Amino acid sequence: MQNLSFHFNQKNSRNALVFNLALWLVSYFVLLFFFAESFSPQKIDYIYTGAFVFTIIIPVIINLYVLIPFLLSKERYLLFFLLFLANLLLFTETNKWFFNSYIDVIFPDYYFVSYHSNTTLFIIFSVFLVGTTLVKLASDWFQLNKVKNELLRNENIEIQNRLTSLKSQINPHFLFNSLNVLYSLSLEEKEETSSAILQLSHILRYVLYETADRKISLKKEVELIQKYLEFQKYRYHDSANVSFETDIQDLEFLLYPMLLLPLIENSFKHGIKGEVKNTFINIKLTQNRGDFYFYIENNISDGTAVSDDQYSGLGLQNIQQNLALVYPNSHSFEITESEKSFAVSLKISTHED
Repeated sequence: MQNLSFHFNQKNSRNALVFNLALWLVSYFVLLFFFAESFSPQKIDYIYTGAFVFTIIIPVIINLYVLIPFLLSKERYLLFFLLFLANLLLFTETNKWFFNSYIDVIFPDYYFVSYHSNTTLFIIFSVFLVGTTLVKLASDWFQLNKVKNELLRNENIEIQNRLTSLKSQINPHFLFNSLNVLYSLSLEEKEETSSAILQLSHILRYVLYETADRKISLKKEVELIQKYLEFQKYRYHDSANVSFETDIQDLEFLLYPMLLLPLIENSFKHGIKGEVKNTFINIKLTQNRGDFYFYIENNISDGTAVSDDQYSGLGLQNIQQNLALVYPNSHSFEITESEKSFAVSLKISTHED
């Protein structure tokens, strides 16, 4: 809010001079032809109109730059109305006094009188004060809306840049882990190596191209998880107990990409490795209307806490930063850890999207 006010005030001050020049130039010529007795104003008409505009400028400036910003903008409506009315009445009388008693001193070669009635003067001053108030409020609204949209665009660009940075950290980790799988297959000279390379190419196509989209369908995300689990079978075969359960109401439900795959990678890294028995990974994915729920649990193979691992910690931190950017105040991310298992629970609500 402070940032918005700073930009608004900065832009507003730059436009004040242009606004006033345009306002009083237009006002001068409107009143000139209003006061002149013909369509060809005389010299005295120009002088009279200039003097009359001068008596209007003061109450309008007081209203625009004192009463509105310090009273109306701060919702002190009653005091604003009372001082607005006092300002109007005071300078209506000032106009009469100026033309009856003082203008002849400035222009001794001319004879001026305040030939407008009290009602006419009140109407003219009212039109100017009310009209400029409405113009000022409309101008401020448009300017504020413009500044607000500009700030939102800048914030969105900043968020996208940060997301791109975070994805650039995630993708190399994924590629490194996948190459380890291919390396293991090549060492054993297994026939599945070519199929695994093809499978990996499909996954990499998703990681490199689909993640460029702002959001993707849940259907594509599920297909990616299935392909990744199939790819991991080339390494672990039947030694690992991996389950993937889904309960999805709408496969076209939109989700930000690269939120789930790093969690699955993390489980394979810490849960299924070496010759540890009873290894497992349990994955549950549920979607109902605007609610999305993802749960993944794995065994801890070596008795070492997953959160103590530096690279795992960075991965989880990246995911949490991603969530904070794309789902602020609409997600929960919980980690549950024991001596034998590690679980992550992710809930996302998109009812307000």
